[in-house]
Amino acid sequence: MSSELPENSFDVKAFLKNLTTRPGIYKMFNDQGEIIYIGKAKNLKNRVSSYFKKQTASTKQQAMVARIANIEVTVTHTEGEALLLECQQIKRHKPRYNICLRDDRSYPYIFLSSEHDFPQITLHRGAKKRKGKYFGPYPGIGAIKESLKLLQRIFPIRQCDDSIYNNRSRPCLQHQIERCTAPCVGLIDKAAYAQDVDSTVLFLEGKGGLLIDQLIVKMEQAAAKLEYERAAGFRDQILKLRSVLEKHFVHGERGDVDIIACATKAGVACVQVFFIRNGQHLGNKVFFPKITDEHDPAAIVQAFIPQYYLDKQVPHELIVSHQPEEAELLMEVLAVQAKHAVAISHNVRGERLKWLQMACTNAENSLLSKLSDKQGIYARFLSLQEELGCTELPKRLECFDISHTQGDQTVASCVVFDREGPVKSAYRRFNIEGITGGDDYAAIHQAVFRRFKRLKQGEHTAPDILLIDGGKGQVHEAQKALAELDINNVMIVGVSKGPDRKPGMEKLILVDQEQPIDIKPGASGLLLIQHIRDEAHRFAITGHRQRRGKAKKQSAMEAIPGLGPKRRQILLKQFGGLQGISQAGVDALCSVDGISRHLAQRIYELFHHQDDN
Repeated sequence: MSSELPENSFDVKAFLKNLTTRPGIYKMFNDQGEIIYIGKAKNLKNRVSSYFKKQTASTKQQAMVARIANIEVTVTHTEGEALLLECQQIKRHKPRYNICLRDDRSYPYIFLSSEHDFPQITLHRGAKKRKGKYFGPYPGIGAIKESLKLLQRIFPIRQCDDSIYNNRSRPCLQHQIERCTAPCVGLIDKAAYAQDVDSTVLFLEGKGGLLIDQLIVKMEQAAAKLEYERAAGFRDQILKLRSVLEKHFVHGERGDVDIIACATKAGVACVQVFFIRNGQHLGNKVFFPKITDEHDPAAIVQAFIPQYYLDKQVPHELIVSHQPEEAELLMEVLAVQAKHAVAISHNVRGERLKWLQMACTNAENSLLSKLSDKQGIYARFLSLQEELGCTELPKRLECFDISHTQGDQTVASCVVFDREGPVKSAYRRFNIEGITGGDDYAAIHQAVFRRFKRLKQGEHTAPDILLIDGGKGQVHEAQKALAELDINNVMIVGVSKGPDRKPGMEKLILVDQEQPIDIKPGASGLLLIQHIRDEAHRFAITGHRQRRGKAKKQSAMEAIPGLGPKRRQILLKQFGGLQGISQAGVDALCSVDGISRHLAQRIYELFHHQDDN
């Protein structure tokens, strides 16, 4: 049903008098013919009438109503149909006064083919037409690439396209860096490859614990046959798996759950979604819906859920930070779309509450980051470009620092900044070995060489500027390390501490200049250098303290009551060594047979109580 109104006027009373009481959607237009708002109603007459009651209208509603030149309605059979239609129309027209989701792309999946003797694993988006298994959905391409990269290191199944696979005559680079077993040229038989495929399926189905148990059996069998190289391979797989599961496993969650948290401030809304599939945290994604005014978080969650999920695969449960007003209607409509029951939960406890609180914290942090002045860091890059005389604006900076105690347990750190600030996922530490204690020059040389050797292997992006915390000697060693790798397109800058080591008085040392560069104290570029240098220093000290405490904690494990030789041996096997145990959480530790939660807590405190001091 639609309503014909006079061309240049809007007679509210006449319109409402003839308006139906059936469910449907309504579109409000301004005098330019633009849709400014789309809504849905169980009773169109009651809902639309409410906009014109001044005593109940909000400031936002009054501003919107003042712009209405026309209203059109579409009648539906049910309120559920109206919700679907409203969602479609909002996505299409993005009206000014609606809460609009900007990013509504389809979910990507991991796809494992079943049409080949040597199946391919790859990223998939779109219709599921190919024969094989689909795992997901994942929150985005980045989450899938991370998962595929992890899988390559643990179970090296081919990820190349069939066109490349069918025309290989020799192994590719992926085989040389041990990320593919080269089935294209027959370097692995079908049975061995199938074992890697089966292990990959178990991992993607969330059965990591069962997979680790199987690998432990294989490791012990190989060791019993004196096949120590194979046993070491299984041990490495167990260690990597433990690390991944500790990072991604959600204790107490075995099904498919999405956790949705909303935060608002200063006219900006942020929605954070955590994706859990088969008990594993696949990642999280942040959204900034378009809003024109302050909205209650519950209203934003109410608008977000249908816009995001009604054309996608829906999990069995949505845990939300704010209960939407029409939760029952949403559950009903989502269940029809998903062909299974969908619950929307708000008051949760235990582990589920912890995850909801984490999502809320992430939403608040993302919102603060969005509101912060991004031009600040960009201006510092501009200043640095000017101070150093770079022909182009730098995109990426890396900074190295060394930490040790009287030459013992030396650790080098590498931190990375881009024009958005710190890139913590790219930070790296290096345990320095084989040098004279206290030789910072040799330590810098070894760290830079190891870092950029990996760059040559394609593991990370090259920086525009390499900052070294130190003077001419450290700069010379960094230059020598890059020369040995035939890398000559990275600018090296030494950051030498000023008089009395006071911040703001640093000197910058360049490779081809005798005298250091003086930067005016307080200059924006110098603030950037101080920031990245301090971050490298903090990261190096933390790594050194952890390494120094490791030796002490090795023997301290033996003093824990209830942790005898047999249980220690099981832990070492399950986590691949002491480092794996030190990185495990309480939930991961008590998942091992024979380790109670109380005992797991004592083990955890052994490795972490000093970190809080």
